[in-house]
Amino acid sequence: QVQLVESGGGSVQAGGSLRLSCAASEITFSNAYMAWFRQAPGKEREGVAAIYAGGRFTVYADSVKGRFTISKDNAKNTLYLQMNSLKPEDTAMYYCAANRGIYANGDILGEDEYNYWGQGTQVTVSS
Repeated sequence: QVQLVESGGGSVQAGGSLRLSCAASEITFSNAYMAWFRQAPGKEREGVAAIYAGGRFTVYADSVKGRFTISKDNAKNTLYLQMNSLKPEDTAMYYCAANRGIYANGDILGEDEYNYWGQGTQVTVSS
């Protein structure tokens, strides 16, 4: 059974940085496209950043472009999200998601493209 385990969340002040990690098991990492989603209280879950299986092509939501960087280490079966210049509006539960394949057939930042999800890690940014 595919398992995704996130880590690295925490509390930081605005302008700070965090790096999230997602360790995957029971999935061929080099043949899986992956993404980070987030959900703030009272809001719908939204796609933040996604990466094709090979790790070269990435997609970002407009709200995080230039501040967040998604990457994957296929040798370590680990997905990362480097978050810089954090803002209070980045406060949310962050989820790792994956699906088998080189890339998504539809919107790679859409929830429907992913079959496997982690439990989430909380990120809180204070002003």
